[in-house]
Amino acid sequence: MYCPFCHHEQSRVIDSRVIDSGTAIRRRRECSSCEGRFTTVEKAVLLVVKRNGITEPFSREKLIRGVRRACQGRDVSDDALKRLAQEVEETIRGHGSSQVNANDVGLAILEPLRHLDEVAYLRFASVYKSFDSAADFESEIRLMRRRDRV
Repeated sequence: MYCPFCHHEQSRVIDSRVIDSGTAIRRRRECSSCEGRFTTVEKAVLLVVKRNGITEPFSREKLIRGVRRACQGRDVSDDALKRLAQEVEETIRGHGSSQVNANDVGLAILEPLRHLDEVAYLRFASVYKSFDSAADFESEIRLMRRRDRV
């Protein structure tokens, strides 16, 4: 990390803190040359490992676009979708890993979406779980009803 005062490239970390609900790290540093102190903020990158092995940065916007398709024609606000995306991201980051499987992202979406809108949940689940027939929908609805009774 370059010193902003003397541009020396060696510094040591004096203090580190997690900020922004775990999405960034604030570090207090001291230059090895001039002993100047400065602060850096580093975003904690969360990578999604797709089924084909390719990794890409987690994107709330991409998550919202996918869930919005399931919510098409439903009375679900943009604010509700943003809250859902934040909840999903917090859940995923809560696992403490810098990489997450795309499948785990889908699993993290299902429960909050079920509480938001059951029809949108069924639409999303039908794609995510690869429903093949009406029987798959019936089975999922039975599961939903059992969960609601508990």
